[in-house]
Amino acid sequence: MVHRFARTELLIGTKGLARLRQATVAVFGLGGVGSYTAEALARSGIGRLVLIDKDVIDITNINRQIPALTSTIGEAKVDVMAKRINDINPDCEVIPKRMFFLKDTEDDIFSQPIDYVADAMDTLSAKIHLVQLCRSLHIPIASSMGAANKLDPTQFRIVDISETSVDPIARVMRRELRKVGITQGLKVVCSFETPSVTHEAIKQTLVPTDVGEGRTLTSKAANPPASLAFVPPVAGLMLASIIVRDLLDQP
Repeated sequence: MVHRFARTELLIGTKGLARLRQATVAVFGLGGVGSYTAEALARSGIGRLVLIDKDVIDITNINRQIPALTSTIGEAKVDVMAKRINDINPDCEVIPKRMFFLKDTEDDIFSQPIDYVADAMDTLSAKIHLVQLCRSLHIPIASSMGAANKLDPTQFRIVDISETSVDPIARVMRRELRKVGITQGLKVVCSFETPSVTHEAIKQTLVPTDVGEGRTLTSKAANPPASLAFVPPVAGLMLASIIVRDLLDQP
């Protein structure tokens, strides 16, 4: 029978499609990586998606993020993605969580059964805590390392965290996870491309000058990451592929 996932069913079979329909996946971060992960999961037939992101769409997101359009600037990423996914597959239950992932919010997020977690966040402390939490809850997790300051999407590979190199985020992740006894067993999407040096004069035009009295810039705001339209999406699609194949028990 012809339906929206007929071509998917042709490849993975009726039982495989049913397995994806029964699965709940949480996607943490809906930026250049995570928005593509969420969309790929929706287009693969995942039955329930929990989307976690606090941000609203900014004009600088337009070069790489699925929900970012001129018409959606200022809207919450989780709301735009939820509407988009509903249009892709009305049968997919989308649970938008407009919040940062913190110890104070983890109970809300994990109040429902989750079969797999996709980590596409760019805050290192949050990434590390999420890995630890998923380990303690026995929930499979796949994590994206850095996608910024890269030019070559063919340098991305799916490896164990212990096999990463070059990538600055992976380096910190390895070090901090080692402190809590995690040295391997975490699937990651990691680029083996040496990060490019950004143009300093242009960077200064993107750094906010008025942050308010007594406030300081975040590391990301002080050092805005450079990006291209064809790099983060590849990492996001690879992240989705890990999850779908694992749910189907495929290598």
